[in-house]
Amino acid sequence: MLDHPGYLAMSPHPHHPTVVGHRTPLRLSRRRRYLVYGIGWTLWASGALWLLFHYALMQKGEFGDTPHPLEPWWLRLHAAMAFAALWSFGLVWGVHIVAGWRTRRQRLSGGLSVGLLLWLVISGYLLYYLGDEQWRGITSVAHWLTGLSLPLLLACHIIFGRRRTKR
Repeated sequence: MLDHPGYLAMSPHPHHPTVVGHRTPLRLSRRRRYLVYGIGWTLWASGALWLLFHYALMQKGEFGDTPHPLEPWWLRLHAAMAFAALWSFGLVWGVHIVAGWRTRRQRLSGGLSVGLLLWLVISGYLLYYLGDEQWRGITSVAHWLTGLSLPLLLACHIIFGRRRTKR
Protein backbone atom coordinates (compact mmCIF):
# COMPACT_ATOMS: atom_id res chain seq x y z
CA MET A 1 0.00 0.00 0.00
CA LEU A 2 2.90 2.37 0.66
CA ASP A 3 3.95 1.96 -2.97
CA HIS A 4 0.64 3.26 -4.28
CA PRO A 5 1.26 6.63 -6.04
CA GLY A 6 -1.76 8.30 -4.43
CA TYR A 7 -0.89 7.24 -0.90
CA LEU A 8 -0.43 10.12 1.52
CA ALA A 9 2.72 9.55 3.53
CA MET A 10 4.05 11.66 6.35
CA SER A 11 7.78 12.14 6.53
CA PRO A 12 9.59 10.94 9.65
CA HIS A 13 10.53 14.57 10.34
CA PRO A 14 7.55 16.13 12.17
CA HIS A 15 8.20 19.65 10.86
CA HIS A 16 8.14 18.76 7.17
CA PRO A 17 4.91 16.97 6.28
CA THR A 18 5.08 15.43 2.82
CA VAL A 19 2.67 14.12 0.27
CA VAL A 20 4.35 11.36 -1.75
CA GLY A 21 7.83 12.76 -1.22
CA HIS A 22 6.94 16.44 -1.65
CA ARG A 23 6.36 19.11 0.96
CA THR A 24 2.72 19.85 1.63
CA PRO A 25 1.71 22.95 -0.34
CA LEU A 26 0.63 25.70 2.01
CA ARG A 27 -1.02 27.77 -0.67
CA LEU A 28 -4.78 27.51 -0.76
CA SER A 29 -6.49 26.25 -3.88
CA ARG A 30 -7.61 29.00 -6.24
CA ARG A 31 -11.27 28.56 -5.32
CA ARG A 32 -10.61 28.69 -1.58
CA ARG A 33 -8.21 31.60 -1.98
CA TYR A 34 -10.78 33.64 -3.94
CA LEU A 35 -13.47 32.77 -1.41
CA VAL A 36 -11.32 33.80 1.57
CA TYR A 37 -10.11 36.96 -0.18
CA GLY A 38 -13.67 37.86 -1.21
CA ILE A 39 -14.96 37.48 2.33
CA GLY A 40 -11.98 39.35 3.76
CA TRP A 41 -12.19 42.28 1.34
CA THR A 42 -15.96 42.56 1.76
CA LEU A 43 -15.49 42.56 5.53
CA TRP A 44 -12.76 45.20 5.29
CA ALA A 45 -14.66 47.39 2.80
CA SER A 46 -17.91 47.25 4.77
CA GLY A 47 -16.08 48.31 7.94
CA ALA A 48 -14.24 51.11 6.13
CA LEU A 49 -17.47 52.29 4.50
CA TRP A 50 -19.27 52.23 7.84
CA LEU A 51 -16.51 54.44 9.28
CA LEU A 52 -16.78 56.81 6.31
CA PHE A 53 -20.57 57.04 6.51
CA HIS A 54 -20.57 57.30 10.31
CA TYR A 55 -17.89 59.96 10.71
CA ALA A 56 -17.76 61.85 7.40
CA LEU A 57 -21.23 61.61 5.89
CA MET A 58 -23.38 62.40 8.91
CA GLN A 59 -26.27 64.59 7.79
CA LYS A 60 -27.66 67.61 9.59
CA GLY A 61 -31.23 66.95 10.48
CA GLU A 62 -34.00 68.91 12.11
CA PHE A 63 -32.94 67.64 15.54
CA GLY A 64 -29.16 67.52 15.06
CA ASP A 65 -26.85 65.03 13.39
CA THR A 66 -28.65 62.23 11.59
CA PRO A 67 -26.93 59.06 10.37
CA HIS A 68 -26.73 58.54 6.63
CA PRO A 69 -29.45 56.08 5.51
CA LEU A 70 -26.83 53.58 4.27
CA GLU A 71 -24.80 53.59 7.51
CA PRO A 72 -26.77 50.82 9.26
CA TRP A 73 -26.62 48.69 6.11
CA TRP A 74 -22.83 48.85 6.05
CA LEU A 75 -22.78 47.74 9.68
CA ARG A 76 -25.20 44.88 8.97
CA LEU A 77 -23.06 43.72 6.04
CA HIS A 78 -19.97 44.01 8.23
CA ALA A 79 -21.56 41.82 10.92
CA ALA A 80 -22.64 39.21 8.35
CA MET A 81 -19.15 39.16 6.86
CA ALA A 82 -17.67 38.77 10.35
CA PHE A 83 -19.56 35.48 10.66
CA ALA A 84 -18.38 34.47 7.19
CA ALA A 85 -14.81 35.42 8.15
CA LEU A 86 -14.97 33.17 11.21
CA TRP A 87 -16.10 30.33 8.96
CA SER A 88 -13.32 31.03 6.43
CA PHE A 89 -10.79 31.20 9.27
CA GLY A 90 -11.82 27.65 10.17
CA LEU A 91 -11.38 26.68 6.53
CA VAL A 92 -7.88 28.16 6.43
CA TRP A 93 -6.93 26.78 9.84
CA GLY A 94 -7.00 23.17 8.74
CA VAL A 95 -5.31 23.49 5.36
CA HIS A 96 -2.87 26.36 5.86
CA ILE A 97 -2.26 27.62 9.39
CA VAL A 98 -1.52 24.36 11.21
CA ALA A 99 0.65 22.99 8.38
CA GLY A 100 2.41 26.35 8.02
CA TRP A 101 3.17 26.51 11.73
CA ARG A 102 4.79 23.09 11.56
CA THR A 103 7.16 24.25 8.80
CA ARG A 104 8.40 27.05 11.09
CA ARG A 105 8.13 29.53 8.22
CA GLN A 106 6.33 32.85 8.35
CA ARG A 107 5.59 32.37 12.05
CA LEU A 108 5.91 36.06 12.91
CA SER A 109 3.53 37.42 10.28
CA GLY A 110 1.23 34.40 10.52
CA GLY A 111 1.12 34.53 14.31
CA LEU A 112 0.50 38.29 14.25
CA SER A 113 -2.28 37.83 11.72
CA VAL A 114 -3.99 35.18 13.84
CA GLY A 115 -3.53 37.29 16.99
CA LEU A 116 -4.97 40.38 15.33
CA LEU A 117 -7.90 38.39 13.95
CA LEU A 118 -8.55 37.09 17.45
CA TRP A 119 -8.44 40.67 18.79
CA LEU A 120 -10.91 41.78 16.08
CA VAL A 121 -13.32 38.98 17.03
CA ILE A 122 -13.12 39.83 20.74
CA SER A 123 -13.30 43.59 20.24
CA GLY A 124 -16.20 43.22 17.78
CA TYR A 125 -18.07 41.18 20.38
CA LEU A 126 -17.28 43.80 23.02
CA LEU A 127 -18.48 46.62 20.77
CA TYR A 128 -21.80 44.87 20.47
CA TYR A 129 -22.22 44.14 24.18
CA LEU A 130 -20.01 46.61 26.09
CA GLY A 131 -22.05 49.04 28.16
CA ASP A 132 -19.36 51.37 29.50
CA GLU A 133 -19.01 54.28 27.04
CA GLN A 134 -15.38 55.04 27.93
CA TRP A 135 -14.25 51.45 27.31
CA ARG A 136 -16.47 51.25 24.27
CA GLY A 137 -14.75 54.31 22.78
CA ILE A 138 -11.28 52.85 23.41
CA THR A 139 -12.30 49.45 22.06
CA SER A 140 -13.88 51.06 19.01
CA VAL A 141 -10.75 52.98 18.00
CA ALA A 142 -8.54 49.94 18.63
CA HIS A 143 -10.90 47.75 16.57
CA TRP A 144 -10.99 49.99 13.53
CA LEU A 145 -7.26 50.78 13.60
CA THR A 146 -6.48 47.06 13.74
CA GLY A 147 -9.06 46.22 11.07
CA LEU A 148 -7.87 48.91 8.68
CA SER A 149 -4.24 47.81 9.03
CA LEU A 150 -4.79 44.05 8.76
CA PRO A 151 -4.68 43.90 4.92
CA LEU A 152 -1.16 45.35 5.01
CA LEU A 153 0.04 42.63 7.40
CA LEU A 154 -1.64 39.88 5.38
CA ALA A 155 -0.13 41.28 2.16
CA CYS A 156 3.34 41.13 3.76
CA HIS A 157 2.65 37.55 4.89
CA ILE A 158 1.66 36.54 1.35
CA ILE A 159 4.54 38.36 -0.38
CA PHE A 160 7.22 37.05 1.98
CA GLY A 161 5.74 33.55 1.81
CA ARG A 162 5.88 33.53 -1.98
CA ARG A 163 9.46 34.83 -1.96
CA ARG A 164 10.55 31.99 0.32
CA THR A 165 8.98 29.34 -1.88
CA LYS A 166 10.83 30.61 -4.98
CA ARG A 167 14.26 29.98 -3.42
